[in-house]
Amino acid sequence: MTAGGANPPSESPVGSRPFRVVIASLGNEYRRDDGAGQVVAAAAAEQVCGVHHLGPQVDPLDLLGRWDGADLAIVVDATRGEGTPGAVRIVDLIDRTESPGVTSTHGISLSGVLRLARVVGRAPTRVVVVGIEGGDFAKGSGLSPAVNAAIPAAVRRVVELIEEARRCA
Repeated sequence: MTAGGANPPSESPVGSRPFRVVIASLGNEYRRDDGAGQVVAAAAAEQVCGVHHLGPQVDPLDLLGRWDGADLAIVVDATRGEGTPGAVRIVDLIDRTESPGVTSTHGISLSGVLRLARVVGRAPTRVVVVGIEGGDFAKGSGLSPAVNAAIPAAVRRVVELIEEARRCA
């Protein structure tokens, strides 16, 4: 263990590069539940050593050039679908073009940005979205009670995804 309780990144064979993980969030902290991704991504990045925290992004296009070369990119975002507020959902974009039943509050979807990154040869090897179903996207700060209660579970899922990916690398 390192200071702060995080485990060190997995060792890699001599001559190979380390397994690179980036974590980012999408959303706007001044649109209530839309800021959930920022809270989750920051907390998860503090718990896992060796993760490149890209910080909050307002638009998925902001990821281009920042997630290049990653073995795993985890993007945390609030979703707006038909689920119960606070529900945590994992979507692996490896073979998907769109996330069914989930809409984005951003101009271009994350899967659209991923397709673009693949075309120019700059996509991460794997992209996983950790979505938290929001209920209140009104102007203002602070998460709704249901979304706030889901934060620890979402952080746990992000940490588990990173640890699992490192074990399998």
